[in-house]
Amino acid sequence: MARNSYSIGVLLIGLAVVLLLGKLGVFHVLLSFFWPLVLLIPGLLFHFLFFNRTLPVGVLVPGGILTTYAVMFFYCNLFGWHSMSYLWPGFILGVAIGLYELHLFDRGSDRGVLIAAMILGIISVVFFGLTLLVHLGVYVIALILVFAGLFMMFRKRKVW
Repeated sequence: MARNSYSIGVLLIGLAVVLLLGKLGVFHVLLSFFWPLVLLIPGLLFHFLFFNRTLPVGVLVPGGILTTYAVMFFYCNLFGWHSMSYLWPGFILGVAIGLYELHLFDRGSDRGVLIAAMILGIISVVFFGLTLLVHLGVYVIALILVFAGLFMMFRKRKVW
């Protein structure tokens, strides 16, 4: 009976600590930062189970998508959600990565899977470039003007 009451006492103290930590906001802070693990863990688990030959190759598509999205969300948690204004093409890139993994590891995959992955990847890169150009356009134009000015200053003049 003494061992039983000791176990219940430890359980009650543990419950009190959990309640106090919850009241202090510790769990809220942890969950607000680490919630992308809800996507990252299944994505990595799909990859792990495929490479251990437990699941078929098709799980690489959602695995690639979930892993890519989790990395994007971690980035936004670290640097602010305003980052999503130029990271949004990553949603297209996640699908491209998943399809490319399917093509890469499936020996009997159709060529159309590779074509779809490449088209989505190119679209994603173009949108990343356009988005960065819109956000950083003034800096890019200024850099081009500086290089053009340096080129004009230091080029060799042709003698007529």
